[in-house]
Amino acid sequence: MTNFVKTFLTDESGATAIEYGLIAALVSIAALGTLQTLGTSLDGIFGVAETALTEAAK
Repeated sequence: MTNFVKTFLTDESGATAIEYGLIAALVSIAALGTLQTLGTSLDGIFGVAETALTEAAK
């Protein structure tokens, strides 16, 4: 029984899984922020292109 408790207390595999989960969450948040900013920029670029094409078609 003492051996089981000692092994349980020194096992760090759960901590490693939690660390990987936190890293994945932070990467996801950074990716979402970047993609949102990129989407806004692309919306502006396509708006300019749409205006130019509309004016050229008149």
